[in-house]
Amino acid sequence: MLHIPAFQPNQSPLGVDGDDDVKVPVTFGVMSRCPDALLCESVFDKALPRVEDKIDLSLSFIGTINASEPDFGVTCLHGPEECAGNVQELCATKYLDQKQWWAYLKCQNFNGRGKVGNPDIALKCADTAKFDWLESGVGKCAGEDGSGKGEEGVGLLQESVRNSKELGIEKSCTILINNRQACIHDGTWKECEDGHAPEDFVRQINNEYERLNAA
Repeated sequence: MLHIPAFQPNQSPLGVDGDDDVKVPVTFGVMSRCPDALLCESVFDKALPRVEDKIDLSLSFIGTINASEPDFGVTCLHGPEECAGNVQELCATKYLDQKQWWAYLKCQNFNGRGKVGNPDIALKCADTAKFDWLESGVGKCAGEDGSGKGEEGVGLLQESVRNSKELGIEKSCTILINNRQACIHDGTWKECEDGHAPEDFVRQINNEYERLNAA
């Protein structure tokens, strides 16, 4: 069972009023072209509207640092196109608000995992999620042409892969709730002690939110 310290540096255990409440960190350890990742994200999408104001949602990508890989410095299990998709999604999480970057991810998934990372899909999904690829900062980060090879984005990918390793994330998809492993989907659901249905994730997040914000 993964167990990482509960609070992130930008968090403080304040009251629940207004913007002072502590959000529950929810991390998806994934690979952008992995069928398990798409399934996890689809299930969580049904929970998200009920908890979106209580969580700080993030992605942590699985790969292998490889200095000889010319474009990304990372080897991705499903090929360089997956690395590109990882970069595009990381840049979206950096420059967009949570609701908007999640809409972007959903659009990429909707087009099929075999197209995640494709430049035309990256640009199309920006329109679908209603943000300007260039003006938002996402395009500069990921590559103005949608290639996923932007310098900033490649750096984010390498950092993300290292972060996944530090967190002990090995399987896509691994879901962490408040920095603790809540569930894995690797061919099937595994190690999901508190359930893996949308209502189970809602319950777990609500419980953690109340605990973090207890007076």
